[in-house]
Amino acid sequence: MTTATAQGQVARACTALASADLIRLITEIDDNGPVPPHGLARIFPDLTRRRIRHTIEQAHALGLVSIRSGAGLGLTDAGLQLADFYDSTARWARTHNYPGPTCTFITRVQATLQLLTPVQGPVAAPPTATVGAVEDLARLREALDRWIGAHWSGDEPAGVLQTLPEAA
Repeated sequence: MTTATAQGQVARACTALASADLIRLITEIDDNGPVPPHGLARIFPDLTRRRIRHTIEQAHALGLVSIRSGAGLGLTDAGLQLADFYDSTARWARTHNYPGPTCTFITRVQATLQLLTPVQGPVAAPPTATVGAVEDLARLREALDRWIGAHWSGDEPAGVLQTLPEAA
């Protein structure tokens, strides 16, 4: 993906995929299996019902989750692959102490996605990154490009890219 249109598509995808609530939802289901939709309030007691509903709608619009009869909210193939990508991204960040030596899973994923978001040029590695770190980061970008190519249509509904304020 090298065209300006493709770079814009990657930037939009990175913005949507970096939502803290979306990362939490996808990794929760990946780690613990399908969840009854009403069970999410117990799992995420710090989120309002509105935020939970918005996150489910966002994940559904992106094709990451589906309701499974008798099982609840589960991940689609796209959601499973995204969960693997989140794990790889956090592993890269942890290995290279990015953005710092002590960070949460979500912070690591968000900071690394920010590095992978195209700006005019190649992947922007942290200034102290080793050659190996830059090569690993480039591989993450290739994995992101493959995921976007397979699962991101580029015409997602506008609401998918909207995030709710933290206090909502």
